[in-house]
Amino acid sequence: MTKDMTTPRSATIIGGGPAGLMAAETLAAHGIAVDLYDAMPSVGRKFLLAGKGGLNLTHSEPSEQFYARYGARRAQLQPLLDRFGADALRAWAEGLGIATFVGSSGRVFPTDMKAAPLLRAWLHRLRASGVRLHMRHRWLGWDQQGRLRFATPQGEHALAADATILAQGGGSWPRLGSDGAWAPLLAGLQVPVVPLRPANCGFDLAWSEHFRLRYAGQPLKSVALGFTDAAGVAHRRQGEFIVTATGIEGSLVYALSGGLRDKLAADGSVQILLDLAPGWPLQRVIDEVTRPRGSRSMASHLQSRVNIAGVKAGLLHEVLSREEFTDPLRVAHTIKALPLCLTATRPLEEAISSAGGVAFEALDQGLMIRALPGVFCAGEMLDWEAPTGGYLLTACFASGRAAGLGALHWLQT
Repeated sequence: MTKDMTTPRSATIIGGGPAGLMAAETLAAHGIAVDLYDAMPSVGRKFLLAGKGGLNLTHSEPSEQFYARYGARRAQLQPLLDRFGADALRAWAEGLGIATFVGSSGRVFPTDMKAAPLLRAWLHRLRASGVRLHMRHRWLGWDQQGRLRFATPQGEHALAADATILAQGGGSWPRLGSDGAWAPLLAGLQVPVVPLRPANCGFDLAWSEHFRLRYAGQPLKSVALGFTDAAGVAHRRQGEFIVTATGIEGSLVYALSGGLRDKLAADGSVQILLDLAPGWPLQRVIDEVTRPRGSRSMASHLQSRVNIAGVKAGLLHEVLSREEFTDPLRVAHTIKALPLCLTATRPLEEAISSAGGVAFEALDQGLMIRALPGVFCAGEMLDWEAPTGGYLLTACFASGRAAGLGALHWLQT
């Protein structure tokens, strides 16, 4: 962990995701010998899975909106994104021969939507620049001489490093390598580590057996979700999500998951209100639902007058008693504010990403851990979170580049 000016300039990177690979590219481009180690049989496994349904590299929205996606850690991430943000990332991909386009939502994708061609081209360029990849090397920390320890199929070995960049991911998707095993290693060396928590995650709630069996797996489209967070701030967002056997998940839920998670941690549960007809003002819903329905059932009446059917109708039956369901005014108000009680987040290993990690306050401007000179940190190991939409990947690339430049400065001074 200490710099030896008598040895050749080299860097050791631990973690083969976007942050680690970008750090490797940054250092190799400046003539630094780079060895990259990863516990898995190949690099970029989470990156490839994230791109399975279409690789969302970044987002095209204006910078001010883009920066705001990083919430409480905007101040720390904005300087990194100023140096390597959405436009720079698209240009970088073009340099690998990967054209990109902006989708209707503003999200940016490779033209062929796939992650594998980009990763192949990237690895080819990295190897050509001299980066050496070492797979099936699980980092175990440092020995008493300050050497990096690795467990390998051939047994444990240790090596000295001029500079080390840690980019091992957070705690989500452990089967792909991001298992958070590094957290107690760093915490044991008095490095401030914020506990890892699920982000972009689903939530549990107690469905009735009838509702669960009938509607689990079905999408709930064109709804708005509202709640009040732990600070008393009201949130409301429109979109869609999926009913699961244990609760809810999907894009609308993920977009609000940080606040929902923190409210759960503070209070033990959180009530959300669903607007099943977000394009309709309450009075219009009342007017339509209270119209005489003659011999038609309430279910048929709701479908014809307010387009409430399927899983939306199922939700009304889930929260209203049989008697309440015959009260048009009560039904109308519930359509606009249907209460559900969330009781827990889904486990960290199921989350798309994680919050928590090495505190930025423990780092210098080059992302070096002050307590461990010559050791840098990047990607989801850092304490930040962002919604899906390209923001996660962009910040991983940007922080990997920043850590690479920080290590370069360390090696050259």
